[in-house]
Amino acid sequence: MAIILFDGNAHQTLLPLTYTRAVADLRIGILTIAAKWGKYLDKDFSYHTQAYLSTKFPVKIEAENLFINGAVCPDEQLVEAIDKLHIGEALKYNGELIAVKLAESDAINFDPKAVFDRLTDYRSEILMIRFPEDIFRKNDAELRKDYQLLTKGRSSATISPTNIIIGKDFFAEEGAVAECATFNTASGPIYLAANTEVWEGCHIRGGFALCNNSQIKMGAKIYGATTIGPYCRVGGEINNSVIWGYSSKGHEGFLGNSVLGEWCNIGADSNNSNLKNNYGEVKLWDYSAQRFRRTGLQFCGLIMADHAKCAINTMFNTGTVVGVSANVFGAGFPRNFVPDFSWGGAQGFEVYTLKKMFDTTEKVFERRDDRTFDETEQGILKKVFDLTEVFRRF
Repeated sequence: MAIILFDGNAHQTLLPLTYTRAVADLRIGILTIAAKWGKYLDKDFSYHTQAYLSTKFPVKIEAENLFINGAVCPDEQLVEAIDKLHIGEALKYNGELIAVKLAESDAINFDPKAVFDRLTDYRSEILMIRFPEDIFRKNDAELRKDYQLLTKGRSSATISPTNIIIGKDFFAEEGAVAECATFNTASGPIYLAANTEVWEGCHIRGGFALCNNSQIKMGAKIYGATTIGPYCRVGGEINNSVIWGYSSKGHEGFLGNSVLGEWCNIGADSNNSNLKNNYGEVKLWDYSAQRFRRTGLQFCGLIMADHAKCAINTMFNTGTVVGVSANVFGAGFPRNFVPDFSWGGAQGFEVYTLKKMFDTTEKVFERRDDRTFDETEQGILKKVFDLTEVFRRF
């Protein structure tokens, strides 16, 4: 049976983070949502996503197919309910499709907005990602679940005695290295994946996850619930933030209540505000509504999409959204919404042309042995450039 994770309406409400990926490829906790379902169901998976993303995130249809909403994080109770579905049966939660099992003939033309006659309402609570801020807001709960999923029945590797570990919920994979650091698990678990490094003088409070091949530079101060994805390098002060992968925040400066996509770079001494001066509710730019949306949050920092970058000493206001491939620099606070493929800062913006962006991105990819800036990656960015043209009225 094929496991297929579909986008649903969340593809629109999670922009700009989902311009470059299927919804289920979002990382929250330790794993991506897709990887969580793979672990729970012990099966491979594929994606039902936007047409321009389908080359990178293909769908694989078999005789029997289980479509699962890619914005939903699994738990044992939900997995049990989905496992009981028969061909033609669907599961909904608050009127939204969560899962449906289809034969090959119906799966080929799957539409998440279709009406399914054999329908069951799921009554228990589920964890669903609807907006970008949900990723850091719900990261603590997912980090704890992923920690149990990945460490159950296993023993941590031994790390250097130069470290101080407070509490018991600490796990290091083989190949994780740390020296002269403190790990406090009193507020949540701490997980160090394989081939990670925590350099001297770091202070880390859980919940925290450092994914494979990432490093934390000397003297960093990290508060939970924070996730650093694979192939990242971070330093300075970080609080309740999620960085997906292949991104760098390698210097001093504060990042809080924030989400950074892949291939992002934060310049030295850059900071984001996560609390307004009047302690008021934070609003975020909403692509689908094309206006600022109330979040209900008092603490909300920076949402930065894939390939975005900022120069040294950049200052981001509370609740700033930076689009795909934006490049921010200069003195002062840039606007709270920096459109995709923008070049500039508080003094004004111009279009960051595809040629210039591609030239830079090729150099960035060359630094990684396991990734290639190929025609698929370029095609996605060309499509995003076209889709976001409406926002670049400089």
